[in-house]
Amino acid sequence: MMQNELDSLLNSLLVQWHQWGMRCSMGRGYPTRDLTCRGAHASRQYDDENGALDAEIDNSVMEAFDHAAYRVPQPWLTALQFQAKNLSTGASVWRSPRLPIDALERAILTTEARNKLMRELMKDGVLS
Repeated sequence: MMQNELDSLLNSLLVQWHQWGMRCSMGRGYPTRDLTCRGAHASRQYDDENGALDAEIDNSVMEAFDHAAYRVPQPWLTALQFQAKNLSTGASVWRSPRLPIDALERAILTTEARNKLMRELMKDGVLS
């Protein structure tokens, strides 16, 4: 994989991770439970065309991504979280007091954080 492709894939995963962490959903599939019947689950065999199975796969990928991300130590984790937030909004407006004020130092820390995350994702088999 080329470096640009890898960077754009990681950016996409960071955006998805941020939205998944916020529990944003694009409404794929139908709910499998009703509040009045909590113990009953609808069969997914009829919900395939609505993306329910795809949503389950996406959720599994995000869970694996989340586990890998939280193995990245601080302050690199904070750099990843704020980069995900900024990528999700499409503008670099979010900053953390835990990160360096200097833009160059912050960029170096973020690059290191991305490298650490990539190692964790490769170790888990999320990326190859």
